[in-house]
Amino acid sequence: MNTPTDSEDQSQGSTDEKKTLETPIIFPEGGITAWFTVFGAFLIQFCSYGYTISFGVYQDYYAQVYMTNQSSSAISWIGSINAFLFEAIGLISGRLYDRGYFYHLVIGGSLIQSFSLFMLSLAKPGQFYQVFLTQGLLSGCAAGMLYIPSMAVISHHFEKRRALAMTFAASGACFGSVAHPIMLNNTLNSQLGFASSVRASAGLITGLLIIACLSMRTRIPISHTTVDYLLTAKKCWHDSAYVFGTAGLTIFVVAFYYPLFYLQLDSSVHGLDKTFSFYSLVIMNTSSFIGQVSSGFLANWFGVANIIVLAVSACAVLLFGMIGVRTLASVAIFGVLYGFFAGTVLALWTPLIEALTPDMSEFGARMGIMCAFMAFGGLIGTPISGAILGDNYIWWRAALFNGVRTLKGYSDIVDINKSSEQTKLKGIEDTD
Repeated sequence: MNTPTDSEDQSQGSTDEKKTLETPIIFPEGGITAWFTVFGAFLIQFCSYGYTISFGVYQDYYAQVYMTNQSSSAISWIGSINAFLFEAIGLISGRLYDRGYFYHLVIGGSLIQSFSLFMLSLAKPGQFYQVFLTQGLLSGCAAGMLYIPSMAVISHHFEKRRALAMTFAASGACFGSVAHPIMLNNTLNSQLGFASSVRASAGLITGLLIIACLSMRTRIPISHTTVDYLLTAKKCWHDSAYVFGTAGLTIFVVAFYYPLFYLQLDSSVHGLDKTFSFYSLVIMNTSSFIGQVSSGFLANWFGVANIIVLAVSACAVLLFGMIGVRTLASVAIFGVLYGFFAGTVLALWTPLIEALTPDMSEFGARMGIMCAFMAFGGLIGTPISGAILGDNYIWWRAALFNGVRTLKGYSDIVDINKSSEQTKLKGIEDTD
């Protein structure tokens, strides 16, 4: 009886893979499995990044109640390291996703997120390191493990409607940043106290993450061709549109988190109504949710890059305008406008990467590389703003700094369209 040799097995395996690669992929563009996957991704964003951008509630509470022995700049490091890890871990999770570890990442990240918040509830007043380790490091790592897999898996089910499905899933972050501040402000400042309030929040997130893990499904077979990050990085370096997009979004993120972390504290320090101060973040994040949901439709009509350019320019103008935010009306107007345009950018940066990715087998890698660069913007932005504010809270200086940063990011993002047009013209010339 003849048995196949190792070389024959390898030959057969390569032949099967070649057939798989040559078979055109048909996307269902809908159906129960597809929309449940989008819903699961929505819940992941609600429980991970939605919690990260709700840090303004904790910034205010820590600065005025729970960690009065720390400066605002020091406290903001907790939120900024969380945001940094959310982006930076993407460099690893994107690569693991490309290798087929979707379920490992999603389940593992969900467990770590739940564990980190229950451990946060045990942190004692004034103990900075306890909060930093649990909320900054652990929760940040969990968010980084969850983001790219939950967004990238949507590309298994949609092609023509991919931007719309991705923006809906990404809107879970803004919906979370509305729900979490309402819950946390009403529990932290009640008789429940810090420990019970955080446990209640952790319980909600744990339940939703379980539903998310049960909802999402992969569909496209795993590619056995390993994506070389160094080779992909070299390709990205020679892709001018991708370079400008990465540079622009990295600089934008330096300023992006400033209102999210400091608007509620700004309202409180200026002596505005306490209840209104608590809901200032809710106003901004509700508008951000609307911006995220509507951005998918706008992108289908006008193009992803065009909408992002418009949104970033509007954010720059509004950050300069934050110099005059002192009254209830000005805080409300700023929150509505900035929330809408910031939410638009937040929703469309992932579809922007998809549009700038010629080979979808590198999608996870390209997301990870861009996330790694954007991570540094999130890491240094709010601590610098806190240091510029100082103990006397000189608000105009921080607003000016962040407005200038956003303008620089805008100028880089504008170059995406120019680079894309030059690439198309070059391709036409080469063809001729």
